[in-house]
Amino acid sequence: MHGGAGGLAGARERATVEALRAGLAEALAAGAALLARGGSAQDAVVAAVTALEDCPHFNAGTGSVLNAAGEVEMDAALMEGTKRRAGAVAGVRRLAHPIEAAHAVLRDGRHVLLFGAEAERLGRAAGVAEIAPEALIVPARRAQHVRVRSGEGGGPRGTVGAVARDASGHLAAATSTGGLNGKLPGRISDSAQIGAGTWADDATCAVSATGNGELFIRTAFARNVDALLRHARLPLDDACRRALDEVAALGGHGGCIAIDREGRIAMPFDTPAMPRGFVREDESPRLALIADEKL
Repeated sequence: MHGGAGGLAGARERATVEALRAGLAEALAAGAALLARGGSAQDAVVAAVTALEDCPHFNAGTGSVLNAAGEVEMDAALMEGTKRRAGAVAGVRRLAHPIEAAHAVLRDGRHVLLFGAEAERLGRAAGVAEIAPEALIVPARRAQHVRVRSGEGGGPRGTVGAVARDASGHLAAATSTGGLNGKLPGRISDSAQIGAGTWADDATCAVSATGNGELFIRTAFARNVDALLRHARLPLDDACRRALDEVAALGGHGGCIAIDREGRIAMPFDTPAMPRGFVREDESPRLALIADEKL
């Protein structure tokens, strides 16, 4: 799983570092516990991302950044590898857990991506908790929004995501984000777009991406990783890095997490930090935040 690629504002503050590590550890534990009980990969990634959406230190769910109008608009997507079924939501403002709404879209099966009020309506009907939009805004994000309006920088661009392989060998990926600080209202991120920020196919890999979203869309990043495995026969880490090189060639930066059908893991990024971690059956979780930390 990952907590977004970028500069990791507050990385020198011990309390921030500890909160990020605790949030990652809790989310990893949530997904791992479900898998240990025989749960599916798709349920595991939803559980993990739901936990990250509850942590105000990540840019997803509670703690999402604000758009140019000072509002939270969230995107999320889920894809499972058995039949490439997928569900996604964009522009949601009144749901505590956008990834659960994406799961509801997948289960409903009629569409892949729903926007705004209709996505919220389907989510509520499926039991996703409703929340007042103001309750999603934390003081640190409000302060960052003020800095953006004064021209002092864009603040975090992060995203959260998880990938998993279950006991049956099935793969899944989930991604959730508040998007870009100061984005135009109505902007839809790569996180919500299948093939850009999210992908899963049991024959190849599951991928969740983070970074300059528009460039991940323009390079069809997550599907590109799949294609480099499927057609170029590259190893997983090489495929991810080659796909990131295409983003960099357009002037973008970011990272991803990926797992292939054999359970091999890749977590490359080209930014100063990307909170990340993984856990394997019968092993202790491994966590890292900045670039020079080894897993």
